[in-house]
Amino acid sequence: MGSMSWIHWVIVLGVVALLFGGRGKLSGIMGDAAKGIRAFKDGLKDDTSSESADSKATGALPRTEAEKEKS
Repeated sequence: MGSMSWIHWVIVLGVVALLFGGRGKLSGIMGDAAKGIRAFKDGLKDDTSSESADSKATGALPRTEAEKEKS
């Protein structure tokens, strides 16, 4: 119970290799995740700003049938 089996050592070595192996693999992974989150937030901002611009352009009330036919 006090010692670790060979499977545990393989898992530990794998985690250490992932964190510290190569040139900044962890920072590269986190950078990619940050870019994805930033792109998602920018996409949400674009959607809400275009919706608010559309509502300002058409007014607060919905168009009537007569107004729709004139356009």
